[in-house]
Amino acid sequence: MKEHELKRQKELVELAGRVLIKNYRQPPIVMAAGRGAELWDVAGNRYLDMTSGIAVCSLGHSHPRLAARVARQAATLQHTSNLYFVEEQVLLAKDITDRCFADRVFFCNSGAEANEGAMKLARRYQRVVNGQDRDLIVSTINSFHGRSMATVSITGQEKYRTDFGRLLEPVKYVPFDDLDAAAQALEGREACAFIVEPIQAEGGIVVPSEKYLLGLRELTKATGTLLIYDEVQTGMGRTGKWFGHHHDDVAPDVMTMAKALGGGVPIGAVAASEQAAEGLAWKEGGAVPHATTFGGNPLACAAAREVFATIEEEDILANVVAVGDYLAERLGELAARYPGVCEGVRGRGLLRGLNTHAKAAAAGPIYAGARERGLLLSLAGGTVVRFAPPLIVTRAHVDEAIGILDDTLSAVAGSTGA
Repeated sequence: MKEHELKRQKELVELAGRVLIKNYRQPPIVMAAGRGAELWDVAGNRYLDMTSGIAVCSLGHSHPRLAARVARQAATLQHTSNLYFVEEQVLLAKDITDRCFADRVFFCNSGAEANEGAMKLARRYQRVVNGQDRDLIVSTINSFHGRSMATVSITGQEKYRTDFGRLLEPVKYVPFDDLDAAAQALEGREACAFIVEPIQAEGGIVVPSEKYLLGLRELTKATGTLLIYDEVQTGMGRTGKWFGHHHDDVAPDVMTMAKALGGGVPIGAVAASEQAAEGLAWKEGGAVPHATTFGGNPLACAAAREVFATIEEEDILANVVAVGDYLAERLGELAARYPGVCEGVRGRGLLRGLNTHAKAAAAGPIYAGARERGLLLSLAGGTVVRFAPPLIVTRAHVDEAIGILDDTLSAVAGSTGA
């Protein structure tokens, strides 16, 4: 039986090589099933998943409540478009506004779409509400906001912008966690918005200093600039609170969401204050300023509502805090054990990073070596090994992961002489 499964996986990998655009660099693994924090490939190999589909599968794989809710909705109503009100969409908007600063919500299908929607909102807000011609978007160096032409334009990593020709303009990048640089970028009152992640995730799991978001709030208010939080990766309980900025208690004008919002079902959202929401509001006699065919469909919204309910009713935020602290402690032990490879631990809640020495060039080998041993991780910022497990992960899962990572670090340290 195992021989048949291995053959099937090989055949699928070969077929993928013929029919898919080669934009990814996957290992020869075809995932077939998942349960909780575990995955199995077509060949029957089991993996401990500490990346949860890049911070998407917040309830883990095949959570019974989520699976049942999606099945019920699929058998009832999947899509109608936004030509009509959608019950689940309206109720999901309330779920979001009940838990954050926002008064209104626009739904879409991904983080990139959410950030594009927020950019359109900001530009139109300045024209329609403020009566000002302000196009500049200020972003931060090492940020990540999406892969579309517009969102890659505001992503502060050159490698993502290369070879696409002329991108969206004007955009200005400033160092993350640098209020002086932010003040200088905003002083000309040319910016329509300042977009920032409460924690830079793809940029290396970088947590800003305590007063950074507060300082940005004061600067943007003083200059009439909209403050946008990209909570695509830090939202939905990932850091131990509903949204990453709740640790600082500093509300933005606009917030974007996606990834874990649907627990694995694609959905994104732009949440805004009453005033900022006017940037996307329809005006009598004019064209609809922003729209989407699939955004906010009954299936995705039902899934997201179940994610909210499950996190709340099963007290999952408390688990994020407790197990997140335990993960940080165990990773710290490993960092101390392998000082030639590791520099320390970063992050908050269940968004954690093991920082490695750049000169050791160890992040890639750690990532690959852990996978070969059955542990799935991801990379962030080039030198950081990222942990973003399902929010239902247990201490036993952490202990297993640390054991595998210990073995991997030992091998990497031995091969590099670190």
